[in-house]
Amino acid sequence: MLKTIAIIQARMKSSRLPDKVMLDIAGKPMLQRVIERTAMARLVDDVVVATTTGADEDPIAELCSQLGVSCFRGSLQDVLDRYYRCALNYTPDVVVRITADCPLIDPGLIDETIGVLTGTTQGIGLWHPQGNPEKYGRCTHPDLPWDYAATRLPPPWKRSYPIGLDVEAFTFNSLKIAWREAKVSHEREHVLPYLYEVENRFRCIVGAHEPDYGQYRWTVDTPEDLDLARAIYSRMEMEDFSWLDVLKLVQDHPDLSAINADVHHKTYRDVDNRK
Repeated sequence: MLKTIAIIQARMKSSRLPDKVMLDIAGKPMLQRVIERTAMARLVDDVVVATTTGADEDPIAELCSQLGVSCFRGSLQDVLDRYYRCALNYTPDVVVRITADCPLIDPGLIDETIGVLTGTTQGIGLWHPQGNPEKYGRCTHPDLPWDYAATRLPPPWKRSYPIGLDVEAFTFNSLKIAWREAKVSHEREHVLPYLYEVENRFRCIVGAHEPDYGQYRWTVDTPEDLDLARAIYSRMEMEDFSWLDVLKLVQDHPDLSAINADVHHKTYRDVDNRK
């Protein structure tokens, strides 16, 4: 039986929206929204929050304690090290990476990504191997068809799910290899580029959706993003809504997407130089 844990990375500092993970969305801190929606995924056995050792992050640890959720505290900028040491406590087969600025994260999409990684489902969306399967250099789990599965990869791959639905599922062994071998700053800060930046280094597969909805921005990194998330939650009758429910809402009410239409999205190569 495969063991799967979801690790939500969270920190209080944000250059564009300070303390954003603790800001209120429909009566609950954003981080709590992310935790609860991640925990709805059927294939996730444990949900853990990974933050830093800094005193600034104490509110995160306190919220986790109140919710009965495990909280691991590790390196500020070496997030890869934080993920690896966190996962090491659980000896999982599969790890899922979620970020705390995605309050609309979809449990069904988390399950689909895990299912594709483990070969238990073909997925509802379209899934494409990265590179040539005949030339893959790694096989980190003999019982699984892939080392890494994600709902998006950086260019030249095109995002077709809304920003804020990013799910990455990968074997613990691939995380261990990345932790041991990755040297470049952005590989350490963004956790998983070492797995997918070099084609055929690992067995990677990426999800896509047709039609393309990559123009929608549902993450929270600015005040405008927060306003949109609050507006969406205020219109949802149940908390277990899906991303397709959100899609229908924003398509029926184009004024919602206009709220954060001018926000620029950061890339995975952006490195945070703050101490």
